[in-house]
Amino acid sequence: MFWVTKFSGFFAAAMVMIVLSPSLQSFPPAEAIRSSHLESYLRFPSQITPAVPLNRFSFRKAPVFRNAGECTSNDRRILGKTGVCDPSLVHVAITLDVEYLRGSIAAVHSILHHSRCPESVFFHFLVSETNLETLVRSTFPQLKFKVYYFDPERVRNIISTSVRQALEQPLNYARNYLADLLEPCVSRVIYLDSDLVVVDDISKLWSTSLGSKTIGAPEYCHANFTKYFTTSFWSEPRFSGTFSSRKPCYFNTGVMVIDLKKWRRVGYTKRIEKWMDIQKTNRIYELGSLPPYLLVFAGHVAPIEHRWNQHGLGGDNVKGSCRDLHPGPVSLLHWSGSGKPWLRLDSKEPCPLDSLWAPYDLYGFSS
Repeated sequence: MFWVTKFSGFFAAAMVMIVLSPSLQSFPPAEAIRSSHLESYLRFPSQITPAVPLNRFSFRKAPVFRNAGECTSNDRRILGKTGVCDPSLVHVAITLDVEYLRGSIAAVHSILHHSRCPESVFFHFLVSETNLETLVRSTFPQLKFKVYYFDPERVRNIISTSVRQALEQPLNYARNYLADLLEPCVSRVIYLDSDLVVVDDISKLWSTSLGSKTIGAPEYCHANFTKYFTTSFWSEPRFSGTFSSRKPCYFNTGVMVIDLKKWRRVGYTKRIEKWMDIQKTNRIYELGSLPPYLLVFAGHVAPIEHRWNQHGLGGDNVKGSCRDLHPGPVSLLHWSGSGKPWLRLDSKEPCPLDSLWAPYDLYGFSS
C-alpha cells in the first residue's frame, strides 16, 4: 500500500504542474474580459431574513481572466436586451450554501481558469440563503451570473431520511427544478456539484450531443445497479418493473448536461416527485436525491466521456481511505463522498489528490 500512496502523491504533484503551468495549457493567453456590470437578479421573498453573516467568510478576489484571441466578444449582447437569453452563452448551474460555499467558489474559479472563452460562461446560482450574492460578486467582480432563490419548503415534505444527513438538505433537490427556475429561453444547462473542479475547457462538455435524450452524463454500467434500491423495491414488480424495458446504468448526478426544453415538454420534475412520494411510504432506496434520477433516466442517458466525472475522490473520510484517479484522461475531478478536500486540507491530513483542488481555493477567514 505504501507504494500506491507514494505514487498517488507523485501523480498529484505532476497533475498540479500540468493544471497550473500556462506553458502546458492547451489554450493560449487571451484578452481581458470587460466587466458586464449586470444588474442584480436576486430573487428573494421580502420576508426572508438573511441567514449568513457577511463577516463570517472571506474570499480573495479572483484574478482577471482573459479571452482567447479567437473568441467572439458578447459583452455588447450581455449589456443589451438579450442578456441571459444570448444563444452564444454556456450556461452552468451550481448551488450555493454555507457548508459548501468554499467548494462552489473553487469550482467557479476552476471553470474560468480553464475556459478558452470565459466571458461566454454564464452562471446560475441556486440558493436558499439571502446574502450570498455579495460574496460572489466581491470574489468575481466581472462574473456573469444570476441568483435564484429555491424555497426549501417546496421539497421539505417529500424528502426522506437518508444514510447521511447531508443528503437530506433541501438545496440538494434544487437541480430537479432547474427547468422551472431558469428563464424559458435557457434551453440547455450544465449542472455541477459544489465539490469538484474543472481542469478542461467547459465548452467541450457544453457541446456534447445529447441526441434524442434529455440528459447526458458519464455512465458506469459495471457498477452493481441493484444496490441503489432496497430489497422491497426489487421484490415488488410495480416498482422494479420500471426498468423492465431498459438497460439501466449508474450515473452520478453531480455532473449532467440537461436539455431543459425537452425536460419542460415531458414534465420530468413531476416524474421525479412521484418517486419521492412513493419513497415516503414504501422506503425503496436509502440514498438522497440520486435514486429518483436513476428511476426516471437510467437507461435513457446520453453517454459522456468518463473524463468529465472522475468521481468518488471524497471516499468515506476515514484515515487511509484516499482514492486514486480512475484510468484515463481527466477533465473534471469530483470529491463525491463524505470527505471534502477543504476539510482534509484544514485538518492537515489531506489525501494526495486534494492537492489538485487546492490551487483553486480562494478562501480565508476574516478577522
